[in-house]
Amino acid sequence: FLNFISVRVPYFIDLKRPQDQGLNHTCNYYLQPEEDVTIGVWHTVPAALWKNARGKDQLWFEDALGSSHPVILYLHGNAGTRGGDHRVELYKVLSSLGYHVVTFDYRGWGDSIGSPSERGMTYDALHVFDWIKARSGDNPVYIWGHSLGTGVATNLVRRLCERETPPDALILESPFTNIREEARSHPFSIYRYFPGFDWFFLDPITTSGIKFANDENVKYISCSLLILHAEDDPVVPFHLGKKLYNIAVTSRSFRDYKVQFVPFHTDLGYRHKYIYRSPELPRILR
Repeated sequence: FLNFISVRVPYFIDLKRPQDQGLNHTCNYYLQPEEDVTIGVWHTVPAALWKNARGKDQLWFEDALGSSHPVILYLHGNAGTRGGDHRVELYKVLSSLGYHVVTFDYRGWGDSIGSPSERGMTYDALHVFDWIKARSGDNPVYIWGHSLGTGVATNLVRRLCERETPPDALILESPFTNIREEARSHPFSIYRYFPGFDWFFLDPITTSGIKFANDENVKYISCSLLILHAEDDPVVPFHLGKKLYNIAVTSRSFRDYKVQFVPFHTDLGYRHKYIYRSPELPRILR
């Protein structure tokens, strides 16, 4: 986990002041999923509510979730915080398209209190999802995970489907199959061709209980699925996203739901975190 650099990257951001990042229609909350765990949350309202949102308090923002706009719960990747530049730009795009965007820092990231773990991150996401559903009425709620956040997202959605409260759709941006395959493919894994790499690097990840098994989770998920992946992604290789799609599209759990894979050509230069720049994104999401 790269939470140890999340406080300092991006530099000099006051997470209590999302307006400093140009998010003038965003409110900062703190929620408590468990005792001794507090997570920082941003809620950006749709652009149509921007003028009304100025100067309003947390209660107004919470009530606004009941307005007739869909909600996206965004689960971010490993490094940085909810205030990361590319994340802020995505919130702005989604807000302009008429979505509420609710995002948060997992325990141990940003100004959130607690120690990182796969179980804890998944529970944080479940707590925020239930918090949204308690306020959003009949409005659709979509879950969007990016990079490591795709592992949290499929953990969450599998659990929601098992308790028969699935989201309206799942969006996976730059996903991998499982953390073991991703670690083997990661550009930091310069020693992967050395004898003993699996034993020395990968086995400790597995034995510590970190799996983020997207490839297993999709076999138990029953909702519409959209996968977005850039061919020139240097962090999560494109072939892992395609492999995950091939697993999902043949899974019986998706037989009544749409499963779509959208690649972005290398020439576009979207790499790992710039798919938000695509002029096609509004059409794709619709």
